[in-house]
Amino acid sequence: MNTSHPAPSIVIDRVTKNFTLRHARSIKEMSVRAFRGQRLSDRFRALDEVSLTIGQGETVALMGLNGSGKSTLLKLISGVMRPDTGSVLVRGRVAGLIDVGAGLHPELTGRENVFLNGAILGMPQAEIARKFDAIVEFSGVERFLDDQVKFYSSGMFMRLAFSIAAHTEPDVFLIDEVLAVGDPPFREKCLDRIRELRGEGRTMVVVAHDIRMLVGLCDRGVTMRQGRVIFDGPTEEAGRLVREDRAARRAASQAGRAAGATAAPGVSGGNGDLGG
Repeated sequence: MNTSHPAPSIVIDRVTKNFTLRHARSIKEMSVRAFRGQRLSDRFRALDEVSLTIGQGETVALMGLNGSGKSTLLKLISGVMRPDTGSVLVRGRVAGLIDVGAGLHPELTGRENVFLNGAILGMPQAEIARKFDAIVEFSGVERFLDDQVKFYSSGMFMRLAFSIAAHTEPDVFLIDEVLAVGDPPFREKCLDRIRELRGEGRTMVVVAHDIRMLVGLCDRGVTMRQGRVIFDGPTEEAGRLVREDRAARRAASQAGRAAGATAAPGVSGGNGDLGG
């Protein structure tokens, strides 16, 4: 009797990713810093020793505040970026929406982009031709199909890009915040398609700020904070931790504003003397 389990779709092993932040400075300041031997740029660690395994057919939510590392991690899974250290293994055909309109060429028409983006996502030309009508119908951009996509609204961009990606029959489907762009009816249409892919056993990783949506959609939640995974488990608990982080950031921001207002010159009470 064979009791072996399918190999995981995604294996992330001790991954780190750094970025160089170059600050706009005057020539004088740059000269002074160089003279003092100070660095002209700073390194920012976006991912810090991240390890994560996602099984075949799982739908996983990556959650966290802006800057927590979730979008960077998704880009490493997609192959758009490479880690500085560690490894990322992804099995099967990968499709996804990492940025609104990613893969769409602005100078080409919608029709041309269906074939170009479909090919980039690994579909043979014959497969694209066979699915062309379904892709266009799902996107709802039929009237503008022969216009250059640089004239599309951000919502139209997203609709066409999502439709192409969702019809590639991917083994791994990646989604990063793009559902926030579309109108509510199309957003529901996208969610229905995601549920269909989930029902077909596709592996999906979803990044979004809408915690309620993620709880209803995903089997598992991964919470990130400052480039590290701090929780991996039930989506509800992952969402609770993100809400706590949001509240803490909001409180810190309000405290900072209050301190700034208190320290601002000329706002304290006095006897009316202005030094005259």
